[in-house]
Amino acid sequence: MQHVFVVGLDEFHLRQLRTLPGADEIRFHPLFTRAEVKQQDSFPVARLLDEGRRLLREFPERVDAVIGYWDFPVSTVLPILRAAVGLPGPSLEAVLQCEHKYWSRLKQAEVVPEQVPPFCAIDPFAEEPLAACTVDFPFWLKPVKAVLSHLGFRIDSARDLHEALPIIRANIHRYAEPFNLILSYAELPPEVAAVDGWHCIAEGIISDGRQVTQEGYAYGGDVSVYGTVDSLRGGPVGSSFDRYQYPSRLPVSVRARMTAVTQQVIHHIGYDMAPFNIEHFWDPDTDRLSLLEINSRLSKSHAPLFRLVDGQYHHRVMLDLGLGRAPAFEQGRGRYKLAAKFMLRHYADARVTRVPTAAEIAAVEQAVPGTQIQIEVSAGEQLSGLRDQDSYSYELATLFIGADSQAELTARYRECLDRLPLTLAPIAE
Repeated sequence: MQHVFVVGLDEFHLRQLRTLPGADEIRFHPLFTRAEVKQQDSFPVARLLDEGRRLLREFPERVDAVIGYWDFPVSTVLPILRAAVGLPGPSLEAVLQCEHKYWSRLKQAEVVPEQVPPFCAIDPFAEEPLAACTVDFPFWLKPVKAVLSHLGFRIDSARDLHEALPIIRANIHRYAEPFNLILSYAELPPEVAAVDGWHCIAEGIISDGRQVTQEGYAYGGDVSVYGTVDSLRGGPVGSSFDRYQYPSRLPVSVRARMTAVTQQVIHHIGYDMAPFNIEHFWDPDTDRLSLLEINSRLSKSHAPLFRLVDGQYHHRVMLDLGLGRAPAFEQGRGRYKLAAKFMLRHYADARVTRVPTAAEIAAVEQAVPGTQIQIEVSAGEQLSGLRDQDSYSYELATLFIGADSQAELTARYRECLDRLPLTLAPIAE
């Protein structure tokens, strides 16, 4: 029996892990639960590192792997936890060159400068932050560490900046304080050490074209991409994700060029023995590629899509690498030709008045084949109280749907919405 510790384990993903080949010979242990890691008022990084390392060292049997599928803080504590028990994985510095947005841009610009937008570091607490900005309007302003576009704002003018700064100043501590604790474990170059978690990055807008995410891994110095997923956005400024769809509909030649860039960048930062996902833009009018960001983890959002199309969750890649072996992931063995994760969003504050019951969700899933539904809100909840949302929308539910054509996929999504009793009431002014 092998013993695998999962940081932030929850039942939804435990069920996925148990479907993997050989899982009957593996015991999955929670190294803290999702609620303990992701659903607190503050991220418990000190506890994850101190208590986590102690639990791993005191475990009476061999620890075979320490894995995780969540973004911050899980992705950034994994190198420290693995090192405590001598397990393989990327260095903390390599992970931070993905996760620290400013450091990552510096490294990307060293190898693919033509694909990196103008960028600079911004101190949001400076008396005149705009005076240090070398990027022209419009630009995105976001913390050097956050997730899901949290505290990310499109800045078209000095007025936009002055409206965004109070919000950033009041809320950046949620990520800045725990991220700085992680940074204290790393060897940072001077130009990065001066830009800690209390800072933001301004970068030119990359919005023309089609966005995709490549899922891949590095093993023994070789970098592989096993899937490309379309990322489709909407909302008032086009920044909120509407759905992820797999496989990508981009031309094969474009995906091949993206893969070559992915391999260049991952090699350059020395990232190895772990999964990653990397986001690109392709502008079909100019044929230009742009690199958006790198994440030092697989995307859990894509896992059901791979199951529907390829026949297994890509958690297998994460598990194989955690156990120190080459990933075995086969494609095209699933029930459906394509699949999507739809994110049902609302673009104004409201109160949730009704959510579907478990029985109602099960009835929809049975009526619409290839569907899995997760409700992200509760009755009585006010949307503005939700944690870690993007700056322009609130996520109400996610729907994973498989189909054999684009028309069928769209029809199944609409049928699900028609059947789901989820209602909102506006907030009285």
